Amino acid sequence: MFIYEPLTGDGARVYRGLRVALEFKKAGDDVRVVFDGSGVEALAGIAHPGDKRHSLLMELGNSVDGACGYCAVAHKVKDQIVGAGFALLDDDDGEVSVRNYVTEGYTVLNF
Repeated sequence: MFIYEPLTGDGARVYRGLRVALEFKKAGDDVRVVFDGSGVEALAGIAHPGDKRHSLLMELGNSVDGACGYCAVAHKVKDQIVGAGFALLDDDDGEVSVRNYVTEGYTVLNF
């Protein structure tokens, strides 16, 4: 599950991505959540307990792989993401590799 939307507007796509991931997890599926592109801003925002989506993030627990390292730096949210305990993914020349998820057998859904 890749989340690309920042927390602008109502953040409905971020919420929906988290809910879909949680549905898969509760069903016993191996689900991975990655924040990429502008979505790294969403992770920085929802990592704080005051955000209304924070509880969904916590329910997903170790199903959240982290955020694109390059994007976190570019969007100036690296410190917030790392400070909240999330990994920066940089396995494709500093960026997260979508291909690795595909070759590992994951179906990539984008929100």
